[in-house]
Amino acid sequence: QRQKKKQKKIVLKKKTKPQLKGWVLKVRTQTPRKPNSALRKVVKIQISKKKALVAYIPGIGHNLKKHATVLVRGGGARDLPGVKHSCVRGVHDLAAVQNRFKRRSLYGIKKK
Repeated sequence: QRQKKKQKKIVLKKKTKPQLKGWVLKVRTQTPRKPNSALRKVVKIQISKKKALVAYIPGIGHNLKKHATVLVRGGGARDLPGVKHSCVRGVHDLAAVQNRFKRRSLYGIKKK
């Protein structure tokens, strides 16, 4: 009898690959799970020819468009189903958050 092929899920492991570079396929918004309500910004990213994943864009506002390159790390938004990764601000084509003074390291802002 034929055995079913197991699907491989892409989840970044801390020891092997802490970050991955990819390019944007689609920028969209997604609504969170039940008690919360918002329009969270997410992006579909192509990692290699066959592998793609969905990542959360942290912070207020972004400048991402199709074909932009981004750096992806593990740990997405907890209230978004299927989103297990988040983009790193201030690296490659994703700009840092404007007018941010606290928790700057998460949003790619240099000390003035």
